[in-house]
Amino acid sequence: MLTQNIGQAGEKAACKYLKKQGYKILECNYKCYSGKMVGEIDIVAQKGDTIYFVEVKTRKNEEFGLPCEAVTKSKQHKLIRTAYTYIAEHNLDCNYSFDIVEAFHNDKKIVSVRHIPGAFTL
Repeated sequence: MLTQNIGQAGEKAACKYLKKQGYKILECNYKCYSGKMVGEIDIVAQKGDTIYFVEVKTRKNEEFGLPCEAVTKSKQHKLIRTAYTYIAEHNLDCNYSFDIVEAFHNDKKIVSVRHIPGAFTL
């Protein structure tokens, strides 16, 4: 599988998982621009009165650490800035959560998904 295809498969599996858990998927691959691209949020979802901004990380194994460890402080700040733009564009006034979904693949397909709710905060 190509790296891009692996990432897309992980995002698709994450959406499927979240839907099964009762989340409504509002948007996938939301991009924020300010002259150039500021950031991207893989999945924007809603459950109850909370909006979830979800970063998906897909890996074959944990040989080089957990997938969630790739969501560095710098990446978190980009996600938060992008989320602020999404919130302003949609005039939202509700609770928010920044989650990570880890997807694992075996070169052919996604074999497991792990959801980390509230992985980081504003």
